[in-house]
Amino acid sequence: MKQAARWIAIIALFIIPFLPLYVPSELFFPFITGKNFAFRILVEIALASYVLLALLDKRYRPRFSWILVAFGGLVAWMVVANLFGVNPHKAFWSNFERMDGWVTLVHIFALFIVAGTLLTVEKLWRRWWLFFVSVATAVCAYGLVQLGGGAEIHQGSLRLTASLGNAIYLAVYLMFAIFAAGWLAIRSKGWARHALLAFIPLAGLVLFYTGSRGPLLGLVAGVMFAAVLWLFLSRKEWKGGNTALGLKLAAGALVAIMVLTGTLFLVRGSAVVQNNPFLSRAASVFSLNQELRVRSTIWGMALEGVKEDPLTGWGQEGFNQVFNKYYKPSLYEQETWFDRAHNMYIDWLVAGGIPAFVLFVALLLLAMFSILRASDMTRAERVLLISALVAYAVQALVVFDNLFSYVPLVMLIAMAHAASGKQITRLENLPEVRSQTGVAVAGLALIVCTIVIIWTVNVPSMRAAHHLIYAISPNQEGVEQNLGFFKKAVADGSFATQEIREQLVMFAAKIAAEEEIPAPLRKEIAMFALEEMEKEVAASPNDARLRIQYAAAFDTAGFTEESLAQIERGITLSPQKQVLHLNRAYRLYDLGRREDAVAAYQYAYELDPSFQRVAIATAAGIILSGDLAAGKAILMEALGTTTPHSESLFYAYYMTKQWNDLIAVAQAAVLALPEEPAPRLQLAQAYAAAGRFNEARAEILATIKAHPEVRASAEELLARMFATQ
Repeated sequence: MKQAARWIAIIALFIIPFLPLYVPSELFFPFITGKNFAFRILVEIALASYVLLALLDKRYRPRFSWILVAFGGLVAWMVVANLFGVNPHKAFWSNFERMDGWVTLVHIFALFIVAGTLLTVEKLWRRWWLFFVSVATAVCAYGLVQLGGGAEIHQGSLRLTASLGNAIYLAVYLMFAIFAAGWLAIRSKGWARHALLAFIPLAGLVLFYTGSRGPLLGLVAGVMFAAVLWLFLSRKEWKGGNTALGLKLAAGALVAIMVLTGTLFLVRGSAVVQNNPFLSRAASVFSLNQELRVRSTIWGMALEGVKEDPLTGWGQEGFNQVFNKYYKPSLYEQETWFDRAHNMYIDWLVAGGIPAFVLFVALLLLAMFSILRASDMTRAERVLLISALVAYAVQALVVFDNLFSYVPLVMLIAMAHAASGKQITRLENLPEVRSQTGVAVAGLALIVCTIVIIWTVNVPSMRAAHHLIYAISPNQEGVEQNLGFFKKAVADGSFATQEIREQLVMFAAKIAAEEEIPAPLRKEIAMFALEEMEKEVAASPNDARLRIQYAAAFDTAGFTEESLAQIERGITLSPQKQVLHLNRAYRLYDLGRREDAVAAYQYAYELDPSFQRVAIATAAGIILSGDLAAGKAILMEALGTTTPHSESLFYAYYMTKQWNDLIAVAQAAVLALPEEPAPRLQLAQAYAAAGRFNEARAEILATIKAHPEVRASAEELLARMFATQ
């Protein structure tokens, strides 16, 4: 039994490094959910096996360190903070997109406990990290295939994502892998050392092509810190005139970084840099004025939330409500719904107040201090491992964590804990379970507990993630089958009901516009979405995002008054968010309350008049309400023209029969998108609306000649146009 438990725990720990390669396409958010569910199950199995080992053999019992106190304190405090948070359910369970929350935190802590003891007793730390770097090599190979155009980049840009699905996640993962490879190279000889050293530039290249500046800065800061720390620890040798290789490498690394950084700074505006998206992105760290303004605004909002509750915070996953409550209109062109501060220190402050922040920082500092004092490590090893933690600490200023920043970070912290751990006398004095009956009972109890935990923690949500991906995908049996999958996903009892219901609302809105689908079925889907969103709002009534989703469900079901009521409730929760006031104005206009609509449009615009999109939406709404002069005045003030390229203005001028303005807006669209056929066909429609049929015909024929692929639709438009002439 002991050997079985030992091997099961070891195998579970050694499978974890392979999870970056696991991408199950049959789950919703496959790059996130698959890895996280597998990680949780592996940790649960490893923990049960480890507990049995600790009962059978004193050597495997946990040891005391102040790192353990800080980490355990953080996990325990977050239970309190989450219970008092704005959404305790989400705080504990998170969602499919993030798979974070307290459940992940406690699994990470369990990994820390198991690895910190088991890999130390078995002397397997080097092998575990070799597996980690070996898998990272495969991930880099995937990234290089993406770079060469042989595989899809999942974020739809040039930035490499490999099998992690996100450029930043990949970059942080490789940042840790680079330091791990350096540490392993010190401990290796011959071909293994050469292979590990060769991995470092390979991973550095892929990291560069992720275009992720935070991890890149973290890597640079870590290398610089390593050089400075080495020089400091070697100061006696240096003062004595010693020219050892380590001193030369440290000094050379500092000089190389300063030269490269200085060169990039000097040539940042050159054509070579600006024409390369990755070099220009790296060079942009010298001129982050706009981005720093955005980040500083978000951080300021977060700190306002901390001031409101500095002790227990808002709970994990509570930042979205801080973002809404303290929203600044200057953020209009950013994401509508931020759920992270993009700064781990501030994220912990928001989630768990000052105690969580102190415990998190203490955890990092204690780990660094423990490694610095580790007697079983060489100076070079200590320098590299501490520098890896420094690199993490720097990039954490602008990046939030994910599973594969947590895993290598916690494994480093577990190594630090192992280096400073001392026996816990009470645990050591507990007798070992030796009788066959005792071993059998303990083993059976742990097996049952593990099965129950795996089933309750993971299986319902895994089923829901599976059903949801099919609910939003085309099905052979049609929309009825999609609806069936949605009903299964809701009934699975997962932690991610918000995402399921939001997807259901979007699906219902899409189906409502498809007239070929029978009206009773469309109504059934709309009412089902409405009923489900009502449940979600009831569970978290103070979330402005949910109010918007609820309003959308009412719109799809045809209840505009009720939709307006939800928008207005959302405004009380996020009073300065322009998108809410614009949505309110749309509903007011639909209800015929034109004066109120105009007031809502103007309020949205006056929150921050610097945004052209808000100005255009406001002007279009005012024009539709009958005040052409006031609408044009806003356009002139914000854009210097009354006829910019805009679908909403095209509609407004069409509805108010301002034919010359209508044509001018359509012409602006053609100038903005000269290679697209749609704007030219829209211009033809504008000519026809103005009664200029010859020009409309000429434009359609010219479009057909330039874009033969639209001949059928263009000729149909031409026939309809002249049938009504």
